[in-house]
Amino acid sequence: MNLWRLIIAYICLIVSTTAQNETIIEEGSLQTINSNKQHTNNWAVIVSTSRFWFNYRHMANAISMYRTVKRLGIPDSQIILMLSDDIACNPRNAFQGEVFNNADRQLELYSDNIKVDYRGYEVTVENFIRLLTDRWSDDQPRSKRLLTDENSNIFIYLTGHGGDEFLKFQDAEEISSHDIADAFAQMYEKKRYNEIFFMIDTCQANTMYSRFYSPNIISCGSSAIHESSYSHHSDLELGVAVIDRFTYYTLDFLENVTSTSKATLQDLFDYYTFEKIHSNVGISTELFNRDPKDVLLTDFFGNVQKTVIEEPDEDYVYVYDGANEDYPKFSDDEYKEAISLTSKVNDTQTNNIIKLNAKKHSTSVYSSLLTFGIVAVFIYGYMRC
Repeated sequence: MNLWRLIIAYICLIVSTTAQNETIIEEGSLQTINSNKQHTNNWAVIVSTSRFWFNYRHMANAISMYRTVKRLGIPDSQIILMLSDDIACNPRNAFQGEVFNNADRQLELYSDNIKVDYRGYEVTVENFIRLLTDRWSDDQPRSKRLLTDENSNIFIYLTGHGGDEFLKFQDAEEISSHDIADAFAQMYEKKRYNEIFFMIDTCQANTMYSRFYSPNIISCGSSAIHESSYSHHSDLELGVAVIDRFTYYTLDFLENVTSTSKATLQDLFDYYTFEKIHSNVGISTELFNRDPKDVLLTDFFGNVQKTVIEEPDEDYVYVYDGANEDYPKFSDDEYKEAISLTSKVNDTQTNNIIKLNAKKHSTSVYSSLLTFGIVAVFIYGYMRC
């Protein structure tokens, strides 16, 4: 009887230890997945909602921002640009086919490199909402759609004339803060974004994000309720203002940012002062799950190129970082089984994979012991009979 008790205790110990290790494996798998839960692509939606010559600065605002996100790596295929596009070739334009955002005219913005997705009377409230929610008919070209997913970070920039919780489109219609809030809610339900950075430069801009209620949205506006958004300077030969103050200083900061910069959203927000903007810039982080000081500007203005590591099917993962001399020396058979990664894996992900595989091997050992224990019990019982 004592021997039976020892055997039963041994089996219980093995079962308990195996279950514990299986739990650890599940936690390890979850840890690996969570560490990879990050955005893998960036998109930008840039909209000038105005038209007519005297709104020159709004088009300059939009294509200046367009130039910046392209410079930082977001390709045209992932930028949606909406413009009235009636400035460059306007009869009043002394510099036909050109648009500038500075009085010295040192930087020409409107060139062969610009790709306008929606122009003229295509810039409507309906098309903007359809763009965000992807509610199009089957004949809508892919190049004019926002093809985002749950891993997409989206930078949305609006400029034009607005008021308390509304923004004018083409002097013909208006979009309200409720309209945009509901569109974002649909995007969240349809898993069309990971995070959104909403920026708006218009009078009483901060009221436009006051109704947002969907998660993972950070917002920034140029002016508080009952405040105007001011232009920065005019070009005497053109006879109009060429850029707004808020956008001017945003671009002034971003001009020193590169695709590898460690500058954060908080750095940008700290750059705004009343002396520069002449109005109270608003920041809303209530719906955002990260601190702005931990969010790189390139998380929205740049273009990420990261590899998402899935849980490996094999027992081992061999990491190849692109240098031949660093590649481990294996036999021909081992080379066939090795998994080569095209980009470096960060230490956290690698450690998680190593730990996960180690726990798998640990579990296999316990499973073998459990099998041995069960067989021993049956053999002993048979011999007793």
